[in-house]
Formats: sequence, C-alpha cells, structure tokens
Amino acid sequence: MPTFDVYTTTPDDPGWAVPATGAARFNWEYDDGRDRLLALYQKGKDKQWDGAKRIDWELEVDPYDPLGTPDEAMALYGTRHWAKLTGKDRADLRRHYASWQFSQFLHGEQGAMICAARIVESVPDLDAKFYSATQTMDEARHAEIYGRFLHEKIGLLYPINDNLQSLLGDTLRDSRWDMPYLGMQVLIEGLALAAFGMIRDTTTKELPKQILAYVMQDEARHVAFGRMALRDYYRQLTDAELREREEFVIEGCYLMRDRLRGVEVLENFGIPKAEAEEYSEQSEFLALFRKLLFSRIVPCVKDIGLWGERLQRAYVDLGVLELGDSSLDRLMSQDEEIAERLDAQRFAAEERERVAEVRQTIEEGGARD
Repeated sequence: MPTFDVYTTTPDDPGWAVPATGAARFNWEYDDGRDRLLALYQKGKDKQWDGAKRIDWELEVDPYDPLGTPDEAMALYGTRHWAKLTGKDRADLRRHYASWQFSQFLHGEQGAMICAARIVESVPDLDAKFYSATQTMDEARHAEIYGRFLHEKIGLLYPINDNLQSLLGDTLRDSRWDMPYLGMQVLIEGLALAAFGMIRDTTTKELPKQILAYVMQDEARHVAFGRMALRDYYRQLTDAELREREEFVIEGCYLMRDRLRGVEVLENFGIPKAEAEEYSEQSEFLALFRKLLFSRIVPCVKDIGLWGERLQRAYVDLGVLELGDSSLDRLMSQDEEIAERLDAQRFAAEERERVAEVRQTIEEGGARD
C-alpha cells in the first residue's frame, strides 16, 4: 500500500528539498588515517546485516497494542478525557502513539542517511569518509526496517514533526563540514538512541524489541564516530567558534524537548492543541521520559569539548545537567551486549527446532522399518 494512503495527515509535498551549501572535498592521501577511525570503519564493514533476514518478520504484532504500552504512558491518562474513552478508543490511542513514535524514528533515519552522505561529501579526512560511507548504508537499512514495521504491522504513519524537521534543516543547510556531525551524530542520534533504549527495555513485544536492539547496535558505532571526529576537531577551534557550536546545541536541545510531546496524536483525537500541550507537559511519565532522553546527548556534548557556561545553564534549565557525568562507553557496551544476546537466544531456539526435526524424522523412519 502506498505510504500516502496510510498517513494520518497527508504531507503537503511528497518531497522536501533542502538547499545544499558548502564544498565537496576530495583527499588524495590514501594511506594515512587515524587508527581509531579506521578500526571503526573495519567494524562497520564487519557488522553489516540484512534487515530482511536478521529480524523475524513472521512474529505477529497487534496493531492496537504493538508495544505493550501501559495506560500511564499516555498523556490523556488521569485527565477528564480518559474516563470517556471506550476500550476501543484506548486501543486506537495506543496504535496512534506507537505510529507517531516509530514514524519520527523513520523520518529521523532518512535524515541520518542524508547527513551521513553529506559527511562523505564534505569532511576533509579520508578515514572519516570511509566510515561515513558504512554509516550511510546503516541508516538506509534502519529506514527500510522502520518503514516495513509501520506499513506491515501498524498500518499507520505520521508526518515528520515540525521541530525535528527544523533541526534537520538547520543541520543540512549549514556550510560548515562539522555541523552534520553535531546536529545528527550528537543531537538527533543521541536523542534517538535514548528513545530506542527506553522502548527496547520496556516493551513486552518481541518484534519491536528485536528491531530496536539491532538498530541500537549500529547506532553505538555512529555516536562513537561522531565523538572521535568532533573531539579532535574542536580542540583546534577558537573560543568564539566553540560558542557558535554551543548555541547550535542549545537551540537543538530545546527543539528536541519540544518534539517529544506527541501533541499531534492528541489533536487527532479531538483535543485542542493548547490543551494537548498542557497534558503532555503535566504527565509525570512523559516528564521522566523527556529527561532520560538526554542521557546520551549531555555526556557526549561534554566529551567533545562543548561545556561553556551558557550551555551548562541551559542544561540546568532543562533539568539534565547531572547527566553530563554518565558513562557513554558503558551504555554503548550494553547496547552491543543486548543485541548479541538476542542473536544467541534466536540461534539457540533455531538449533533446538532443527534437532527436534531431525529426531522426528529418525523416529518416523524407524517406525516405518
């Protein structure tokens, strides 16, 4: 079924053209490179996988409860509207919330694919070009997977959120080669990783858990790449240049916080926008969700050398300053381990099935003899 047939609101334009600025850079030095980035490039090649085969698409998903979302996670819970909803209405609300979340993941992954391709084009170092080429393929795979999940399992899509689109546009329009790194690898990918992780760790449904775990295994490499490249580059910048990057981070963080309201969902259920914003802001569950979503961004920003006074004040205002002391390396290691554990469990189950089939065949053959 064409995507435009399952959008909740049909986008005004089938495409979005963002004017490109900046230079495409060639590098004729083919032997030199940073060992850390070349090792990451090798890992990126080794870890390529096929979303059509690694994920068990035969698993059934209830489109009206695709994630096992508890009532408390929905912004209408406890409001005057909640008691009026029938069981069917609440199931429909779950479907819309899951569709909205995964639709933003899908649009973000397409943005990540385009940003990674832009990095290949504009970054001056060949080792970074090599790695970004593998990331471009990763992001294409992620967009493919989220699109398939939305089409085949939920049957409903939401257009891109205005704030996400704004941050993507700002990231892509900037002519400085490091800005796709900062906007995508640090802000958008960092926020997405935290969102993926929270759903991965709380969902009771096997298919979305697989999808998120395997995507996060890739994203752990992407964030590591952004940290390495930007940390090296930002050591060379002046205080004024660093402040410009910090201003971009501050604006992006506020945009991302405002993106996480899911107001579009409530509007589709007849809730006026101002009231929907109030419910989303007052929800204790969503307030915690918004705070935890910065768990990957704040320590990464600090690690790459952006930690000026104004940026710290913004993080105090957002209530996330203390997250700067979190260990990104530990979180990334956990992402790798969870994906590998899922693989091991699936392979063990498949092996048991094969052994059972062989035994059954032998027993049937013996009975005929």
